[in-house]
Parts: sequence; structure tokens; C-alpha cells
Amino acid sequence: MTNRTDAATTPLRALLSAAARVGRGIRWYMTTLMGDTAYATYVAHHRRQHPDEEPLTERQFWRQRMDDQDRNPGARCC
Repeated sequence: MTNRTDAATTPLRALLSAAARVGRGIRWYMTTLMGDTAYATYVAHHRRQHPDEEPLTERQFWRQRMDDQDRNPGARCC
């Protein structure tokens, strides 16, 4: 026989698990949208495509990225 407490917590656990997944998804989307993962993505790509070359430092990466955006504003608002 199942305990009433166990039966009641199963839907609650499922709901909390789903909420945690949604929260992680939102966090991933926002950090990606804001560019927080851009340098890590660059380093991973650079190591795969150019294993014999040293990647830019994080400071160099961001400086180059900002310079590129200034030269080619694209769809920026300002």
C-alpha cells in the first residue's frame, strides 16, 4: 500500500523538476542573448578549427568584437 504523503509529493516533485528545467532554459537563453558565453564559444571553436594556434585572450577577444561592431553596426539601435 502506498503512503498518502508519497503519492502527494510525486506530482509536486514533477512540478518542481519542470520548473527547474524552465529556469535553466531561461538562464541559458538570457546568457546567450547577452553574449555572456561568446568567449567560451569562441575558444571552443578556435581549438577545434585551429588546434596549433593560440586563441585570443579574453580581453583581446572583446576588444576585437567591440571594434567589429563599431565598424559594422548592423541592426544595433545605437
